[in-house]
Amino acid sequence: MSNLPTKSEIETAAETVYAAMAPTPQYAWPLLAAASGADVWVKHENHTPTGAFKVRGGLVHMAKLRTRKPGIKGVIAATRGNHGQSIAYGARANGIDAVIVVPEGNSAEKNAAMQAFGAELVVHGHDFQAALEYAEGLAGERGLEMIPSFAVELAHGVATYGMELLTAVPDMETLYVPIGLGSGITGCIAAREALGLTTEIVGVVAENAPAYALSFARGEAVSTNSADTFADGLACRVPAVDAVPIICEHAARVITVSEDEIKAAIRLYYTATHHLVEGAGAAALAALMQERAAMAGKTVGVVLSGGNIDRALYQEIISSD
Repeated sequence: MSNLPTKSEIETAAETVYAAMAPTPQYAWPLLAAASGADVWVKHENHTPTGAFKVRGGLVHMAKLRTRKPGIKGVIAATRGNHGQSIAYGARANGIDAVIVVPEGNSAEKNAAMQAFGAELVVHGHDFQAALEYAEGLAGERGLEMIPSFAVELAHGVATYGMELLTAVPDMETLYVPIGLGSGITGCIAAREALGLTTEIVGVVAENAPAYALSFARGEAVSTNSADTFADGLACRVPAVDAVPIICEHAARVITVSEDEIKAAIRLYYTATHHLVEGAGAAALAALMQERAAMAGKTVGVVLSGGNIDRALYQEIISSD
């Protein structure tokens, strides 16, 4: 698809990303291999300055915006956390003011992190979609540039982690990628295409937030009435219309994982790697465990997209069976 970032565009984006952070590691953990029966490579996007992959997109998008609109008043975004942190971080790095809108009941720790990165925090609405619609209105009122959670410009930066992983493990047969609004899986698809590889890319969504699975099955954007999952990075009920065609054309499949499967993957990450993982970050491993019979003996990748989980929730999950 023509709007996927090219190899040269991803390499240019990498220069911006690496000016602010080092490439993240990918490790093959023996205990994950033992649990899954596959040769499992984990892409550790919990090792970024914001604890999640999205900072790559924020850095690149804000740098481009500063160049394109040097007199910009500020930016605004709606988020459940990681997108907002990425925009706040990228905006601060480029001398741009950021306003971040979150829904009521959002992660207190993610809210605190966004404010620590210099953002003005606004709380509004019962879920992400309500916060997004409010942010869009506020953008007009205050003359701010609206930054959506999915944009091809964000995928340019996000694709750098896909390039790192697939360059390090070019014989990877299947890569599981969580889908929030689509920048992660789009970036991985772009990296695979840029490198000319045949890696099967599998999207993963929460069973309680199945918009992208429904969209993939129908071949067009399908919204849902709710997205009731503790994995806030997956809590999408209205898919990004620009992301759906890319995923439908290039992904092998989109599968759903239950709340219990995600929680089990969080516990498995702890016992096998001693890494703190948020719900969305554990979804890819949950999908691999669901498909482990088919993946036995294969070289597979799972994207640990972030580790930003509130302490009380993590304590509850890690203490249960």
